[in-house]
Amino acid sequence: MGRAFSATLLAVATIATAGPVPAGGASSHGPAQGADAPCFFIHDWEGWKAPNDHTLYLGVVRHQVYEVQLSGGSALLQDPDAHLVSRTYAPTSVCSARDLQLMVSEPFGGVSEGLIATSLIKLTPEQIKAIPPKYLPPNW
Repeated sequence: MGRAFSATLLAVATIATAGPVPAGGASSHGPAQGADAPCFFIHDWEGWKAPNDHTLYLGVVRHQVYEVQLSGGSALLQDPDAHLVSRTYAPTSVCSARDLQLMVSEPFGGVSEGLIATSLIKLTPEQIKAIPPKYLPPNW
């Protein structure tokens, strides 16, 4: 029932020029460093779970979990075989909800729906412990 993300990550475009510093203190060269950094590299995203049709828990390396709230949501998120894809543009770090370009699809090339992330919150260890185990991203 785990949802592996590594096979579904889709890099669409890369921009070589440095841009302004994103919210959260990350430079265009990547996210801020350290255990409490509000940003993460998109390639460090390891899995996800959806406790309902408008909330995602993203699992990131070093046992970090980010909560993403969605506008509108999607019933496809409840399908245990659904794929979640994020198109990425440089920089390849995620520091706010607007950095996520999400799409969920049924397995085997079925229906796809775009998702609009409205908030991105890095959860504290205490908040992660409060999540029922069945809703934690794989390997947590």
